[in-house]
Amino acid sequence: MRTRLLPAALLAAAAAAAPAGDSWPGFRGPTADGRSDAKDLVTSWSETENVRWKTPVHGRGWSSPVVLGDQVWVTTADEVPAGKDPAAPKKGGAPANPVKEVHLFAVCLDRDTGKVVHDLKLGTEANPQYCHPFNTYASPTPFVEAGRLYAHFGSLGTWCVDTATGKTVWERRDLRCNHFRGPGSSPVVYGDLLYLIFDGSDLQYVCALDKATGKTVWKTDRDIRYPSPAADGDNKKAYATPALFDIGGRPHLVCPSAECTMAYDPKTGAELWRLTHGGMNGSARPVMANGLMYLTSGHSGKLMAVRADAKPGAAGQLPKDAVAWEVTKNVSLRPTVLVDGGLVYMVTDLGVVSCLDAATGKVVWTDRLQGAEFSASPVLAGGHLYCCDQIGRTFVLAAGRTFEVVSENRLGATKDDGFMASPAVAGDSLFLRTRTHLYRVGKK
Repeated sequence: MRTRLLPAALLAAAAAAAPAGDSWPGFRGPTADGRSDAKDLVTSWSETENVRWKTPVHGRGWSSPVVLGDQVWVTTADEVPAGKDPAAPKKGGAPANPVKEVHLFAVCLDRDTGKVVHDLKLGTEANPQYCHPFNTYASPTPFVEAGRLYAHFGSLGTWCVDTATGKTVWERRDLRCNHFRGPGSSPVVYGDLLYLIFDGSDLQYVCALDKATGKTVWKTDRDIRYPSPAADGDNKKAYATPALFDIGGRPHLVCPSAECTMAYDPKTGAELWRLTHGGMNGSARPVMANGLMYLTSGHSGKLMAVRADAKPGAAGQLPKDAVAWEVTKNVSLRPTVLVDGGLVYMVTDLGVVSCLDAATGKVVWTDRLQGAEFSASPVLAGGHLYCCDQIGRTFVLAAGRTFEVVSENRLGATKDDGFMASPAVAGDSLFLRTRTHLYRVGKK
């Protein structure tokens, strides 16, 4: 069965998958799987070495940088405090929202100099729904293509921006759900459509918008049967980003959720199949390679390799034998896995890094990156893995069947400057966003 990933940078043209080293248009890059064909990246840097520029970014936002042409974009949110103790419980034990008002921004920097070209205030939300302090209102990564940026903030709104003028082309503020802990799913463009996932504690659906007008083309409810206690909002929510795969000559929009992963027809929203695997809070994006689709299940802690040619049975469910193998030890929750050269790489939230055989799931090597937790997804370029932790370190590992730490690099003045956003790679540079700054790292 022929399978391939539809690369983010070339989705509109539906071109063949191949890494495109000079751009990073959306979450996980040009092939949507964290790989780049860039070959001239540095492997060592510091605040005083191999930093081309460093620019402060106001507000709070964990969205990853996107790069196209001479522009680098991030989103962020300025939060107006409510003047209440965020730890003070409300009636019923829920935390009080420490935010009275949130202002949503898209920020464009010049790729060569790091100077701010646009600092666009897109919208304001008064009395926004609660967002956990570990998350932000600007965690979804935007998507950029020629002339357009699509900035998404979950149920707070989605904006299409003219990248030359900074003017808003259209906006949507009516697509709602209760994210319960804040938004996280990033937008994806394929052809003329923009795809969004809303997996909240109250509503769970996937929709496609006309990218030229912002109008809804289709909207499909998830219709998931959740295990008890169904009233627990955590059991229903997820943060995953859609992935587009060509399976047997037919495009599939694969959208993980709590409890299930579903595939939809990208044109109509019709459900093609679903795989029930349990779990909640899933955020990892699916990856396709070797005729297998690699999925994680969130808090149930499973990494599964699903046969791409598996046929759905009754009610559209994939059978149990659709899963070629699964592992339950040292599986990442937040960082997405990488697949390259017959190997699967992953780093857990607590810093355990592993390499598995992609065909069998057997462990090739495993070790620990000491001292911090990880939320950012690793990237691979030039035969190296780049893994960024929450206190500002980037571990550079040699890709292959032997565990080797090539270097350990630190940015930021304190551990509070660490990484929540995933790296971007374009040309000869890494674009690294800490909690406070955006860096271009490369040879000067």
